[in-house]
Formats: sequence, C-alpha cells, structure tokens
Amino acid sequence: MIMEGEPVNVKEFQELARQALPKMYYDYYTGGAEDQYTLKENVEAFHRITLRPRVLVDVSRIDLSTTVLGYRVSAPIMIAPTAMHKLAHPEGEVATARAAAACNTIMLLSFISTCTVEEVASSCNAIRFFQLYVYKRRDVCAQLVQRAERKGYKGIVLTVDTPRLGRREADIKNKMVAPRLKNFEGLLSTEVDDDEGSKLEAFAKETVDDALSWRDLGWLRSITNLPILIKWVLTREDAIKAVEVGVDGIIVSNHGARQLDYTPASISVLEEVVPAVGEKVPVLFDGGVRRGKDVFKALALGAQAVLVGRPVVYGLAAKGEYGIKRVIEMLKDELELTMALSGCSSVKDITRSHIRTERERLQSML
Repeated sequence: MIMEGEPVNVKEFQELARQALPKMYYDYYTGGAEDQYTLKENVEAFHRITLRPRVLVDVSRIDLSTTVLGYRVSAPIMIAPTAMHKLAHPEGEVATARAAAACNTIMLLSFISTCTVEEVASSCNAIRFFQLYVYKRRDVCAQLVQRAERKGYKGIVLTVDTPRLGRREADIKNKMVAPRLKNFEGLLSTEVDDDEGSKLEAFAKETVDDALSWRDLGWLRSITNLPILIKWVLTREDAIKAVEVGVDGIIVSNHGARQLDYTPASISVLEEVVPAVGEKVPVLFDGGVRRGKDVFKALALGAQAVLVGRPVVYGLAAKGEYGIKRVIEMLKDELELTMALSGCSSVKDITRSHIRTERERLQSML
C-alpha cells in the first residue's frame, strides 16, 4: 500500500534523500567525475531510445523472473555495489541485504561497505556477490575474498576501473571523509593525513594497486572457487579479452560516471559488447536506470539483467529498508507495465526489435 505523500516514482526518492542527508554525503552519492558529462548522459541516453510495441499479444500473465549465473531472481533488477551505506542510514548494508532478500534479488556488496561481510551474511538469506578492488596489500584482498566465500557469497565482482580514483570535485570541496570500514579492522588502517581535499581520494591513492593487469585474473582464480565477473567493460576489445582470460560474466558499466568523464553512456555500449561476447558469458548492465522502461531497453539491447545503484541509496537514505523495497518494487511494476503494453509476456520475449535507437531514427529520416 502506498501511503499519502510517498514518492510515486524512483526519481522522487532523490529529493527525499537530499532532505535526509548531510550535504557532504548527498554530494558524495550523487556526484560524478569532473564536468559530469557522462553522469548526465547515463540517464539522458535512455531518453533517446524509443519503444516499438507489438499489439494483440496475450499478456494476461506477465513473468518478470529470470536467472543470473544460475540463480533465480524475481526480476532482472539487481542491487549494484555502492559504498558506505551507513552514511545513508544507521543499519547500512544490512538493511540493503534484507531488502534484496524481500525482493528476491541479488545484492552485490561493496568492497568498502560499512558493515562487515559477516554481518551482512548473517542478516538474511539474500543471494550475495562480493565486489573486489585489488589493493597493494594482496593479502588483505585474499582474506576478504575468502571470508566472503566461507560466508556463502556466490560470486566475486572484480571492479577494474580504479587504478586511481576519479576526480570528484564535490568531494574535494567538501573534504570528504574516509569513514571507518569494519571489514579492514585488524588488517589495514583507513586513517589518512590529508587536509587539502577528499580523504577518500587520499585513502585510495595509498591503497589501490595501480599495477593491476589482465594477468592478475590468474591470481584471483588461485584464491577462490567462486565465479568471477568483471565490472567496467566499455569496449569490444576488453569484452573479448575478458572472455579469453576466462571470466564468468561481464558488467557493462562506467562506474556511475564517477571515474573517467566523457566515457559513453553505459546503455550506448551494450550493442558493442554483447555481440563481441556472444553467448559465452552473461552480460549485465549498470548505469542510469531510473525507470522500468530503462530496464526493458537494456534487456532489448542484450543485457541479461540490470544493476541499480544510486536509487537504492536514495531509498535507503529516505526510508531505510522499506525505501529500498519500494524502489525495487516501483521498477518492477513499471517493467511489468512496459512489457504488457509492448506485447511481451516474459523477459525472454523482449528483443532488439522492440526498440529504436537514435541512430536508427536518424537513418530512417535520410
């Protein structure tokens, strides 16, 4: 039941989050790199894709469910790995995991979460993957990966876009703090001495391994039996290389436009990556999803499922676990309506012919 005054779409949760959060934290969650061109493009690129619905199709029953790496989920909508949820709500990632379990979807726990791997695992029975950044201290990374595996996490998501932290100017102005990260207690200090700008940036500079390369996938394989997905693939060349080195899945993402500005919108890259991969590994998608129609468009372009990041944090900041559930439910409801009005009774029925890109529109005018 929707209570009076509640948001009626996902976008409205952002304003509630703005009201709830200190400016430093709100800016951290909403901001992108440098000019924020890609940040805007991630959302606006969806607007340039139009729908081509089919009529007179039996849509009396709509099935949103799908599988990701063999795990059944209620809809092709997963929770992306976003950092430090306790900045948004006192229950942090535990509330997020519970919401994922309630929505029967997969949560990707951030490497820099504010709840421990164990706390999240014991909070509920959600299917969980663990995101990994590779630090110079490989022993720390290995311990965290192995802790996640012991606690029942089902996959490792290797994020490969951060040899250095992107220039996030709001964080520099706000002197963004590097909060206590409980996963690292007894392993690595998160204290940094930098009064000039973002302490988070200073922490990343000290810790992240900027020598990481393709050959290090072998090291990761040697420390875990879990499937490995690679996140931040934006080109055909890297997609092919990822398959060659044996990853189990690819996530098309530009890190929410927080790393390298003027990369293409994630949605515009799917048609480059998906054909390069073929059916060898699943391709997931991350970046700019604000409507159920966006999910539909990503699936039409070949994604198996989408990851949702900022809207989940906005829901968490505004209304805790309930807010996240409402965000996911809204996207699912909108996706179901889009499918019904487009003549698709299941996600398998969504095809490339159900959409028209801007390029196709322009070509049709010639």
